[in-house]
Amino acid sequence: MKRLLSGNEAIAYGAWEAGVMVASAYPGTPSTEILEHLARFPGVYAEWAPNEKVALDVAIGAAYAGRRSLAAMKHVGVNVAADALFYAAMTGTEAGLVLVSADDPAMHSSQNEQDNRQFARFARLPCLEPADSQEAKDLTQAAFDLSEQFDTPVMLRVTTRICHTSTLTEVGTRREYPTRIEKYPRNPKKYVMVPANARGRHPVIEQRILDLAQFSETFVPNRMEMRSTSLGIITAGVAYQYAREVFPEASILKLGMVYPLPVGLIRKFASRLERLIVLEELDPFIEEQVRLMGIQLYTPADAPDYSPNAKLIFPITGELDPDVVYLASSRAGLIDVPVPGKSKGKIDPGLALPGRPPVLCAGCPHRSTLYILHKLGLPINGDIGCYTLGVTPPLNAIDTCGCMGASIGVAHGACVAGDNERHFAVLGDSTFFHTGMPALLNVAYNRSNVITIIMDNRITGMTGHQENPGTGLTLQQKETVTIELEPLVRALGIERVLTLDAYDVEAIEKTLKAWVKEDGPGVLITRHACALLPGERRGWMTLKVIEEQCNGCTICFRIGCPAILKSEKVDPKYNRPLAQIDPLMCTGCEICARVCPRDAIPTREQILEQEA
Repeated sequence: MKRLLSGNEAIAYGAWEAGVMVASAYPGTPSTEILEHLARFPGVYAEWAPNEKVALDVAIGAAYAGRRSLAAMKHVGVNVAADALFYAAMTGTEAGLVLVSADDPAMHSSQNEQDNRQFARFARLPCLEPADSQEAKDLTQAAFDLSEQFDTPVMLRVTTRICHTSTLTEVGTRREYPTRIEKYPRNPKKYVMVPANARGRHPVIEQRILDLAQFSETFVPNRMEMRSTSLGIITAGVAYQYAREVFPEASILKLGMVYPLPVGLIRKFASRLERLIVLEELDPFIEEQVRLMGIQLYTPADAPDYSPNAKLIFPITGELDPDVVYLASSRAGLIDVPVPGKSKGKIDPGLALPGRPPVLCAGCPHRSTLYILHKLGLPINGDIGCYTLGVTPPLNAIDTCGCMGASIGVAHGACVAGDNERHFAVLGDSTFFHTGMPALLNVAYNRSNVITIIMDNRITGMTGHQENPGTGLTLQQKETVTIELEPLVRALGIERVLTLDAYDVEAIEKTLKAWVKEDGPGVLITRHACALLPGERRGWMTLKVIEEQCNGCTICFRIGCPAILKSEKVDPKYNRPLAQIDPLMCTGCEICARVCPRDAIPTREQILEQEA
């Protein structure tokens, strides 16, 4: 039976059909939906882990116990999980272990652009890369078989376009695999990576990658599609689709295994062609290896001199698409005449979508704290989450943001370096559970003056409302312990801790103004559920502006709420536009009412009193 599946859904199907029993992940776009779909299948234990390293350790433990397992994460999550990845590459496993790395070319929702095929080469792991949803399912199944055949973890590298694009996919039934061992292994030489044992394992994994290179020569998804011999293209992943669209007559060597490469197959393909190019996203990962084989690639006259980070034709940054491929190929002299239907990179202005600046949602509980932090004018070290949008005008309330959990460590570093301004570290509840706890422990241990603000919106918000240790539910919707932040923070050694309602503007401002005058670390927990959660929509009462009391002072505009608009009416004295509130967007959070100095926006309590 065929179904229309996204790449993420297809990976979930492939893992289930391949008999996976344990799956662990931390949500991160573009990988999130893999676990969300896999968790619905029978016979699978699936969980959200506090971070990606924990997720991979869990999958490794299950594979050691003889059960097929999977860990999924976005590309930067592999950075967090790298310790686990490298020791698992050394030890191997008892049952199939697959790591899904969802890379994000063009950084649609990421802080950097990285090509995790490099991790596969670094760790000596086979890496598979699908070109559509059908291959996403098929290569997931192949990855488990490959893992067990060669006693190695396998990386499945996908990109945003594969993760979120849907194509027809043949789905089948689950293959049940018996547990591969009767008893948990007692094999220290293989599984205990003390130096003496690790030295013995290193030659094993080097030989393993040589064996895998030989295997890749006959790996079925590595296939030649011979057409015209005037041009040949070596490609993989979604770039294959662009190659077929821009060069319909070209011969193609489509790689399903991108590491290790099938050297013999590449040489055979190259020998049949007049010109050969490599089309890939992002790094010159394949291109560099092909050139090191001594195979001549087509080189434009203006191509850069050879270096590991130089690509001959196509860009090394940003996401490929047919227009990008067409334009780069035109500049390189591969396409001499315009191709009908190609836009040549020019978008008809009449078809262009209007820009939408990123902004916190109407009613977002983070808004009040960010507004106050901007007023205080002190350095704000931010983190990864919805609150990162506080960097945008008019809030302008984030000064640094690097990676998950970095806010506290960066703020601490500035403090101990002697910076004479008081630093705030801002992060969310899920981010705190992810990697904020060790950083806060460091602040407590080394007694710096960092004021940490944990914005607890009761969910993992930015990736689409996934559960975390503070929500009381697991991924598979089972009730569990709810980790309360305040006692946890106290247990980490912080004595000055306070929890306030995130909408209580006055209390938050009063607290922070007092704390900046006192020495020592402190943690303020601002707590209110995300405004987009279904339960938060009940009983909302929209607010409105009393025009007679508004003089267009602009203070309510400074909180950056998309529900607050500039009216066409102006104040006669100051000639400034009055405020108005869009009733379709307003959530009644009252932040605007609390910052208005003229009581021009009544609170819900005041509205009810007036109506009574």
